[in-house]
Amino acid sequence: MVKLDKIVTRGGDHGETSLGDGERIRKDAARINALGALDEANASLGILRLHTHDQPDIDACLADLQNDLFDVGADIAVPGEMGERLRITDAYLAGLDEMIERLNAHLPALRSFVLPGGTQAAAYAHLARTIIRRAERDLVALHAATPINPNLVRYLNRASDVLFIIARTLNDLGRADILWRPGGARQSPSAPAT
Repeated sequence: MVKLDKIVTRGGDHGETSLGDGERIRKDAARINALGALDEANASLGILRLHTHDQPDIDACLADLQNDLFDVGADIAVPGEMGERLRITDAYLAGLDEMIERLNAHLPALRSFVLPGGTQAAAYAHLARTIIRRAERDLVALHAATPINPNLVRYLNRASDVLFIIARTLNDLGRADILWRPGGARQSPSAPAT
């Protein structure tokens, strides 16, 4: 269990931090960039949850995602094989797949790409989705430099899909989605959309 009785340690004052195995590493290292993007994604989910209290199913999904993102971070923070350390397993992916199927079953099929926006809650879901995509890219870059658990990238790929579906759900089950109109910004206001 985690016990933090001292928050200010001054250990990072010179641009380094400690990994879960005690190794000191620069704060601009690829591993720390990935951890930072995860932290930002988790914070964005916290903001989104301010708008989902009236939708307990969605809020529960977001709470699960927040907790899982900490688990993803724990996996990244301890390089290599460390015995009983927390690792993202296929069970995490199965949980996301189930969430995707359950939430998407209520949505109409898409006939266009969706622009981020609609309701305030949906806009926050899209923002969280894009931050998770950045974390995914950071993990891909880390994996190019050093081996990591391959389930980490898979997890973040699916988590962004979950947030896309949640955004559509928060957009009145897709009815308030803002659909992409190719070339739409170049059409005159009176011209009919095609």
